[in-house]
Amino acid sequence: MEPSTRKAVLRQSLSVGIATGAYGISFGALGVASGLSILQTVALSALLFSGGSQFALVGILGAGGTGSAAVATSTLLGVRNGLYGLQTSRILHVRGLRRLLAAQVTIDESTAVAVGQEHRAEGRLGFWVTGIAVYVFWNLMTLIGALAGNALGDPQRWGLDAAAAAAFTALLWPRLRSRDAAATMVLAVAIALLTSPLLPVGVPVILTVLAAVVIGLSGGGRHEPPTEDPELDDDEFREGVPS
Repeated sequence: MEPSTRKAVLRQSLSVGIATGAYGISFGALGVASGLSILQTVALSALLFSGGSQFALVGILGAGGTGSAAVATSTLLGVRNGLYGLQTSRILHVRGLRRLLAAQVTIDESTAVAVGQEHRAEGRLGFWVTGIAVYVFWNLMTLIGALAGNALGDPQRWGLDAAAAAAFTALLWPRLRSRDAAATMVLAVAIALLTSPLLPVGVPVILTVLAAVVIGLSGGGRHEPPTEDPELDDDEFREGVPS
């Protein structure tokens, strides 16, 4: 790998890691606002480490939902990370303890940076630097946010009781670029509006996630072409792979 290429990958990975990690401060504040202790909030970021799943969990708990509903929703949203693993495994080729570490940092950002590189060696570097950078900054900012949120006191006084839904919407909105994603959003909103007055807190969220899964399966594996990064083929990745 040429030095200029290495620097470019490192620059991209660190910028993504710092920008994403900074958002952890909002999760820390929302965690304690939803009734979790500082230790529980920090542990959730360290162990679960999946932004969408974390926001869904504290959102449901903060709204008075049951723990089972919160865990079920968080788990369903985290399934995508397993699908990411299918893509990153052909880039990383890790075994043993490194495989466990790779699984922990397989998230949206590390996967995107990895598959966005031209060669496999660059993809591996981008994956590890991005994943570790996000993990470090996300957990650091979660702690800061939890300490700040705990100092603020009553979350309703500052409007933090409604911030979980707003934060989760902010995470989701940039991803609604395709027709399939927009259709899924419309169906999910309709289901939530119809079932929320009738079902316990958290159950409507589970139903909307299941509806999204059904839509995805009914598409027969069809995906609309990406708008930014071209799909990489195996021939490109084979270049520069050590024998």
